[in-house]
Amino acid sequence: MITQEVVAATPREGKFNKNAARRVRVSGKIPAVVYGANEPSVAVEVDPKQILRILHSESGHNSIFDLEVGDAKAKAMIVDWQYEPIKGSLMHIDLKRIALDKAIRVEVPIHLVGVPVGVKTQGGILDQVLREVEIECLPTDIPSHIDVDVSELAFGNVLRVSDLPHGGKLKFLTDENSTVAHVVSIKEEVVATPDAVAVAAATPAEPEVVKKGKQETAEAAAPAKK
Repeated sequence: MITQEVVAATPREGKFNKNAARRVRVSGKIPAVVYGANEPSVAVEVDPKQILRILHSESGHNSIFDLEVGDAKAKAMIVDWQYEPIKGSLMHIDLKRIALDKAIRVEVPIHLVGVPVGVKTQGGILDQVLREVEIECLPTDIPSHIDVDVSELAFGNVLRVSDLPHGGKLKFLTDENSTVAHVVSIKEEVVATPDAVAVAAATPAEPEVVKKGKQETAEAAAPAKK
């Protein structure tokens, strides 16, 4: 999906190591790499707030925007991104130049619309197995998401990729037989069979003293405080 967003990237110079990346983040930017369109890769830095705004938009990482690196301009997409595991802040992104006249492969979210009859009248639960589907199309034809009506989905029936709306502009790459969603029963408590009981009885339980013994051994190995 083409947006009106314009991302201004500043080329990075010097060494590209952890210390250099840390300095970029301290300055309020994040390191990034731009590649694609048969042009050399360029190390840049960008505004993380602007990138997060794109990632959290309706079309998300499938958004196509204008990328400016100095005097060079190109259409681009975010193809990879990394978050800091503890704080959750954006750490690094990969940007790819896009040619609007060449088909590309992207993953598009699947939105289920409606309440299945298997949930309404049969007491089941809707289980969405596949949340994204891979397609191939021109950049200008990338949908923000694919909607599918599940109102008629009954208990025991399966919605597959082949049941999704197929248009002439989209080529589905995900296996057409892949399960997208189905209505399942509420899990009930499983009654143990005689065989299962026999196996459980034959398997000795690990005594608690083993765990305590490991802990005591570790404590004994630690040097005593003077």
